Amino acid sequence: MSKIAVIDYDAGNTMSVMNALKFLGYEVTLSNDPKVLFGADHVIFPGVGAYADSMNKVREYGLTQPIKEIIKNRIPFLGICLGMQLIFDSSTENAADFGVPSIEGLGILPGKITGFKENEEFILKATDTKDAEKTPENGRELMKIKVPHMGWNSLEIRSKDSKLFKGIENGSFVYFVHSFYLSAKNSCDVAAVTEYGISFDSAVEHENIFGCQFHPEKSGDVGMEILKNFCSI
Repeated sequence: MSKIAVIDYDAGNTMSVMNALKFLGYEVTLSNDPKVLFGADHVIFPGVGAYADSMNKVREYGLTQPIKEIIKNRIPFLGICLGMQLIFDSSTENAADFGVPSIEGLGILPGKITGFKENEEFILKATDTKDAEKTPENGRELMKIKVPHMGWNSLEIRSKDSKLFKGIENGSFVYFVHSFYLSAKNSCDVAAVTEYGISFDSAVEHENIFGCQFHPEKSGDVGMEILKNFCSI
């Protein structure tokens, strides 16, 4: 059975991720000690919170270089929600508060994080989330965007050879809680997309790097299968 390390940098969803992995029967350690992280078979980078604050925590705990070394050493690495966003170049979240156009991330994969526009309307599709407000207009049914994007929404799996989504049916629903979304620079890194006013990149795969904007630990049987897929790589 694989040894799983969850990176400890005071992220909000750490314990729910650990509890899900323990439920699946994995040996799980919470740590920010590079020696422990390097000794794991798989590493998970969770995250709920503000981008700038979380990047400051990553730097405070001296994790920037260890995370890059873990990936360089080909250890399977999974970023969840904010953890996925932090491995990309930058985010506009709260950037204006710091007088800059964007907040710098880890820059491991190329891409930017941008915010949803609240109350923007778009035509409702059958697979769209049920949590947005529906508004009839001119005989059409429209959705009004609510921010954060919170609740169940579907995945359009883009990669036929996805390791993360092996055995997962296209259109499966997973659980999201986020106000900002990824636009990956390289389309080949995108494993799945989701519709919420716009089509955003909801999962990525690049060599030993994996990322989910949604929370697999809160996504029922589908989420458990995704976690098992990752831990089997």
